Amino acid sequence: MKNKSRLADFLAAYGFADAELVPLASDASARRYFRLLGGPRPAVLMDTAAEIAQAEPFLRIAEHLARLGLSAPAVLGADAAAGLILLEDFGDLLLARLIDAADASAQSQTEAMFDTATDALICLHEAPPPPALPHWDGNAMQQAAAATFLEWWWPAAFGSPPEASIRSAFDRAMAEMLLPLQAGPKGFVHRDYFANNLFWLPEREGVRRIGIIDFQDAAIGHPAYDLVSLLEDARREIPKALKEREIARYLGRRTSLDASAFRHAYAVCAAQRHLRVAALWVRLAKRDGRAQYSVHGPRTWRLLAEALEHPATAPLARFLDRFVPPSLRANPMSIAA
Repeated sequence: MKNKSRLADFLAAYGFADAELVPLASDASARRYFRLLGGPRPAVLMDTAAEIAQAEPFLRIAEHLARLGLSAPAVLGADAAAGLILLEDFGDLLLARLIDAADASAQSQTEAMFDTATDALICLHEAPPPPALPHWDGNAMQQAAAATFLEWWWPAAFGSPPEASIRSAFDRAMAEMLLPLQAGPKGFVHRDYFANNLFWLPEREGVRRIGIIDFQDAAIGHPAYDLVSLLEDARREIPKALKEREIARYLGRRTSLDASAFRHAYAVCAAQRHLRVAALWVRLAKRDGRAQYSVHGPRTWRLLAEALEHPATAPLARFLDRFVPPSLRANPMSIAA
């Protein structure tokens, strides 16, 4: 009853007392989303009570994106202390749904959506970032990969946690692979800029046709990471020709970047992200009871294998060749969906 009253009081304060709350499909987080029907305008309620520390960064970054002329959902009301945020409703044209439903005849529309998503990313990356963002640097990326790969995937695959010597070898391999990112360009990175967090808003113009959500974990890092998130999607197949089209588009418009160094960083970011996410599916199944995400395991491991073909990822490739035989580079059978 206390939680129900918390929501009711908040909604009443902004004129939505009589609105019906319709649950929306959740992502892999503990946040909850509700579409509000019957209120004064279309709106979505975001309940971050289970991750309450994310409310303030969300509000601050939403304001930053709006100042840049990008489409972040307008904030209609907020109580950061309670973890409640009332947002503009972007509708149902999620890029993920449009891409997954598209056939060969829709190629031009798919390209237009990705072109616009890339252009919005360029706008985001070229602008000075807001203050007080955390760092998504080599150390943070190494720790994030270890938190899923060593803490969750390894015990599920081998039956026990890794020995100290293996942990040390992993840390050295990741540090060596990620080291070149220190010399690269740094700026705002969304960290989860992919089709499930992007909306298509065809009634708007330019980069505003891409609606951006789930940006509360934004940080300062290498811009290649966001392009990897968009194009190396663990949840769906992105044609290689489309990937190359968008990388070329990005580099063609950011001419100050060294293209070779950027592609080097792209491979490094891809290897780190795919290893972390492949193991994340295990954590979601084991800890959170969300085994349905395991269906993405084979694709994620394949994307990792492709990233490991690049010379820039050699340190991680050597570690895996030494400690993880190819037959084990998959979801452990115990968590298969």
